[in-house]
Amino acid sequence: MKKLIFIFLGALFLLSCSRNNDNVELKPVNDNSSNGRNIIFMIGDGMGLAQISAARTVNGDELNILRCKHIGLVSTRAADKYVTDSGASGTAYSCGEKVNFYTLGIDTEGNPLTNIFEIISPLGFSTGLITTDRITGATPAAFYAHQPDRFKFELIALDILHKDIDFFAGGGRDNFDNRSDSLNLIDSLTAEKYQVVTNLSGIEGDKKVAALLYAGEPPKMSENRGDMLSSALTVALNRLSRSEKGFFIMAEGAQIDWAGHDNDQEYLLKEMADFDKAVGVALDFAQTDGNTLVVILADHETGGYALVDGDAASNTVVGEFVSNQHTGIMVPVFAYGPGAENFTGTYENNEVFYKFLNFLGVKKNN
Repeated sequence: MKKLIFIFLGALFLLSCSRNNDNVELKPVNDNSSNGRNIIFMIGDGMGLAQISAARTVNGDELNILRCKHIGLVSTRAADKYVTDSGASGTAYSCGEKVNFYTLGIDTEGNPLTNIFEIISPLGFSTGLITTDRITGATPAAFYAHQPDRFKFELIALDILHKDIDFFAGGGRDNFDNRSDSLNLIDSLTAEKYQVVTNLSGIEGDKKVAALLYAGEPPKMSENRGDMLSSALTVALNRLSRSEKGFFIMAEGAQIDWAGHDNDQEYLLKEMADFDKAVGVALDFAQTDGNTLVVILADHETGGYALVDGDAASNTVVGEFVSNQHTGIMVPVFAYGPGAENFTGTYENNEVFYKFLNFLGVKKNN
């Protein structure tokens, strides 16, 4: 049985197409409104099809993710490794190039790449980052940092200072105010016209927001993290939707990945439920707004999680893990809203970047 599974997965992978980015085929997005175009990019870190299937079963065959009717498959491999990490995959999404394992925002020669925020912010788009990790963690950092090592959190924190991100929320406050070099980056953020808060209820006015909600890593859902992800997304949508040009928000459910590393199914299912709740916030906004594209996917799968048994009547599953690391399996992508049809099919992770630019009507300057 295991051989048959791996043969099937191998056949799926051979379907993936490694195309030149200049030849990415995109359908034009109809623009029937003078309103701005918006993207909500939801990344379930480590979320594969088995994780989604398990969450669906324990939730009575209901998930917000499954409200999306346009579905595809994304190959996640890095430039130098078959099995990627969040830094390389996040950079592929944010910069449009395959890069090396553990790197952020630099090409395979070490040169900085222009990320999508750096392209669209000067054009008037508002931008936001939300994560249940440190804000200096690999996935959010891929949207602002240019570093050869994703684990150099203090250097990564320096990179966010002058990036003009309108709203960011997550953990990692100690990378800003409890640093080995004694720099106080909270003061630096204030000088860059941010209001720095440790609680979402403390946000007021029209300033940019740096919501450093936890000193280190945010707690698990089972440790009373609460609705931080959904609440932060709701606040960000209320603020950034004021932009006439439009906005781009990346919101990450980071701890799906951590649960996979721990081979902890209970942890995984709680984090999946939390992520799917935030997906519901995104889809509800998009349904009302009419000009918002929602794309939901993973940077990679974690744990080689598989469902070996279950009971739909009692909403239970039995899962097993084959690894405590990332795997190279393709991950599903779900899309909703105008331009969603461009996300069907099978393609490489770096092509997502060009699909985003196409939707926003923006071209990358070479």
